[in-house]
Amino acid sequence: MVWTGTWVSDRLGIELAGDDELRGLLGLALRRNPKRAHLLVSGVLGKHVPQHPSVVHDHGVGLGRRVRALLGADAAARAVVLGYAETATALGHAVADGLESAPYLHSTRRPVASVPSAGGFEESHSHATSHLLLPEDPAFFDRGGETDRGPLVLVDDEFSTGNTVLNTLRDLHGRHPRDHYVIVALVDMRAPGDAGRLAAFAEETGARIDVVAHARGTVRVPEDVLARGLRLVEEQDSRTAGTPAHRRPAAPPTRLELGWPAGLPDGGRHGFTPDHRARLREALPAMASRIIDGLGGPEQAGRVLVLGFEELMYAPLVLARALEETGLDVRFSTTTRSPVLAVDDPGYAIRTRLTFPAHDDPADGPGERYAYNVAGGGFDTVLAVVDSAADTPALHAPDGLLARLGTAAPRVALAVVPAHTPAPRTSDWQEPTVLPAPLRGPDFSSYEPDDVGWLLQDLSAVRLEAPVEEREEAVQRGGAHYAESLPVEYQPTAEYQELYREALAGSAGRIARAVGTVTELVLAERSPRPVLVSLARAGTPVGVLMRRWARHRHGRELPHYAVSIVRGRGIDANALRWLAAHHDPADVVFVDGWTGKGAITRELADALAEFPGFDPEIAVLADPGSCVRTHGTREDFLIPSACLNSTVSGLISRTVLRADLVGPHDYHGAKFYRELAGTDVSRAFVAAVEARFDEVTDAVDQQVKESASADRAPTWEGWAAVERISEEQGIHDVNLVKPGVGETTRVLLRRVPWKILARRGADADLAHIRLLAEQRGVPVEERDDLPYTCVGLIHPRYTRGATGADGKAVGSA
Repeated sequence: MVWTGTWVSDRLGIELAGDDELRGLLGLALRRNPKRAHLLVSGVLGKHVPQHPSVVHDHGVGLGRRVRALLGADAAARAVVLGYAETATALGHAVADGLESAPYLHSTRRPVASVPSAGGFEESHSHATSHLLLPEDPAFFDRGGETDRGPLVLVDDEFSTGNTVLNTLRDLHGRHPRDHYVIVALVDMRAPGDAGRLAAFAEETGARIDVVAHARGTVRVPEDVLARGLRLVEEQDSRTAGTPAHRRPAAPPTRLELGWPAGLPDGGRHGFTPDHRARLREALPAMASRIIDGLGGPEQAGRVLVLGFEELMYAPLVLARALEETGLDVRFSTTTRSPVLAVDDPGYAIRTRLTFPAHDDPADGPGERYAYNVAGGGFDTVLAVVDSAADTPALHAPDGLLARLGTAAPRVALAVVPAHTPAPRTSDWQEPTVLPAPLRGPDFSSYEPDDVGWLLQDLSAVRLEAPVEEREEAVQRGGAHYAESLPVEYQPTAEYQELYREALAGSAGRIARAVGTVTELVLAERSPRPVLVSLARAGTPVGVLMRRWARHRHGRELPHYAVSIVRGRGIDANALRWLAAHHDPADVVFVDGWTGKGAITRELADALAEFPGFDPEIAVLADPGSCVRTHGTREDFLIPSACLNSTVSGLISRTVLRADLVGPHDYHGAKFYRELAGTDVSRAFVAAVEARFDEVTDAVDQQVKESASADRAPTWEGWAAVERISEEQGIHDVNLVKPGVGETTRVLLRRVPWKILARRGADADLAHIRLLAEQRGVPVEERDDLPYTCVGLIHPRYTRGATGADGKAVGSA
């Protein structure tokens, strides 16, 4: 028999090495995913490949029995099992079956307003990355008591890099520490270095970590496999473009009544107890009989595929097994979110694909869903099993799942399991509506999808830009807020771009040292499982770099999001609600690029007074204003990301808050300037700084050691200096005084500048400031008494008449 990984292996050079049974368990396919080229396709999981339900269930139960033997009876009686959505929800449930007395929970991507989150983590390579933990029982992870918690068993279909498991362990160990974890997978495909990271976590925490798997091996992947895989997918798509799909007239589906026991959960999304297991086992024979009768008996049913629905895998699986035990010819598989290339070749694991719209009103918005290897499978009947939340008009639409199944089999039936919704319980954090998932590149921003999730709404199609002079006049007259429009994006001259490149070359090492220092302080002092939340947009490049440092130095995959905060209007409350629903607010660390006088620091503290649980202290790269404890440096030096606008910040605009565009349940808005891709240096900036990480490691360690024993309490020296300058210059408004290199650059790029104050002798950090000032006709005054490298002053009484029609000349009020 041809191995179902041959087609991919021959073309991309991907190889499986390991146990003899590895190729019998796994085939290969190509993902439609910019993060990873290949997909390991399990033949015994019941996700992409239809399989006998007894084979699927027995593999999980067998793993559970091995865990039980490993733990011993006493420890097994106190264990809890956690499975991963969506692929391993049934596998984890079957492992719990093998343990017999263990309660079960699986992660989910479906938020439920009535259930506060007990945690969350990221699966960085996945098509949909964010996982929620929503147990109905708030003490689910404390079985055995807080002082004697039983082992936690984590179940996934494959153990590849270990990133997802490590993210989970760090999150849960911080909340519910215990001394024993067991990682369970069908296949353990870790490289030696990945295994070392798990051992390092065990040493760090003092916990014992065991791994149980059916088979072990590694995947050997050529360095250029991602680019070659994407090209291969494009080639296959071009060959099949325009090929008409074979369709047969779709008969109306037969709706079958299961008689599902009242109050019995449909799976482990909110927890499944041993008592639930006993009730389900007792009810299965009667439900199987109803299905067979509804199909007109075994002969009428013929060869049957029971098709589950995304996370809803276990209930369809055990229903399929109950049918199999009556003698029916049954296979089992499940629909999925994951986009995979289909190739009709015996040496390829995904032969056919049915595509249909999502039909459960997902929180992250509409999108395509898939059923693989159903068409061409020779099935006489396909029984689709969904929960009641997914039994929507979209399911029954002409292009919906049921209609698509009708093109693949002569007969389609539908069974609906009641979706279990726990009763509401008191929580400080319940979303009034289901908020959208974060936006990610390449659809929104030029950053890698893993680098940052933007908790913003995309206003790219809205005209928001206005000339700088018009905006300044409207803002100063009180007729508009600066966040209601955008300045026209500054397009740097060739001379200015060269200054940026020189600045980056000269300061990349200094930035890398500050990035390392602030990240190490966050990891040591703020949270064992920090969630980075950068203040868009100046904080975002810093958040990306902090995430890269944690991965480079510690193998840690820190979640990172960007949110909007607007002076005078506060932080985006809906973004905070999303964060609180997906992460512990105590783990959130707000990140910004630099402090000036500390206005945003104060704004954040005031805004968070209404959102208990969040720590208002910002972590910044540079703190020349002495406004925060957690910083990489207090020097006022040139951070090259301050030199440009969107082209160094993922092509994202400054954030927008306007009543006609942002409703009460919307995120603040921003634009994605796709048209500026030709001048984008966002990734190049990050890469240039990341390339210096190794050389600054010793300096970072020394700086962190010194910082740990130093008095870092904020003195607010910057605020006092700004007040003094405001009075000296006759401005009498601290909002028009912008201290520091970064803020001065913003004045020159976005506002109508009046004059620039520069510390004498600070030329190395001021070349771009002097060039911008020259281009705009703004005077630069040398000073000996500045606590900052420079200070930008916005014209205090601006009208276009006062400064000239071009906004350049300084005139009397």
